[in-house]
Amino acid sequence: MKINELKQDLAAAFRWTARLNMNEGIANHFSVCLPNSNDFFVNGSGLHFSSIKASDMVLVEQNRIDEIKKKPELVDPTALHIHGTIHRKVPHARCILHVHSKYATALSTLRDPIMKPIDQNTMIFYNRVSVFNEFGGLGFEDESIKMANALGNKQHILLANHGIITTGETIAEGFNYLYYFEKAAETYLTALSTNKELNIVSDEVAEKTAQETADYPINLAQLHLEQIRLILDKEEPEYKN
Repeated sequence: MKINELKQDLAAAFRWTARLNMNEGIANHFSVCLPNSNDFFVNGSGLHFSSIKASDMVLVEQNRIDEIKKKPELVDPTALHIHGTIHRKVPHARCILHVHSKYATALSTLRDPIMKPIDQNTMIFYNRVSVFNEFGGLGFEDESIKMANALGNKQHILLANHGIITTGETIAEGFNYLYYFEKAAETYLTALSTNKELNIVSDEVAEKTAQETADYPINLAQLHLEQIRLILDKEEPEYKN
């Protein structure tokens, strides 16, 4: 994929996340690695998701990350620590999306934040989400290393008392998982709020559904992002600038 296309995909993900009201002020960050590299693009400091353009992406080179940390006006320090560390330590996390969205964050505050498999969306994440239970403050160096270690070989990580990180091989994959994690958390918390017994499917069915989703014969994540971009091309074409 061409570099400009990569940045436009990431800008589209930011804009759509804002439309879904899943961002938080000017906080939270998305990043994506360059092909065959751990260097990555990330949103610059102080930008609202709804206004981000492709040209707003900042290239962070891993061998210059200490130098960039001295310029917090360029990239938020927590973004450099969290995204830089995970990209460096977790090879499968080519795209990282981190938000404090309403339902994922509410889920992260529960003593037991593991979503039980009660519908297709919750089943997507069955046994595929690590939980980082050691909240120790903002995501600076020590906290970021713990997050990366906790993610391990899982694809996503729920940060207790904090929020959610989804990852993907591509921006489309990472964003699609972010979208469906929030939907799953909404359904799960709504079901819990009834105080009725949950209808939990078996481990076998949950795993089968999760694997079937991962192996789906059509790349639904890519189609999802393409449709988002078609809408933005008509309504907010400046995102590509």
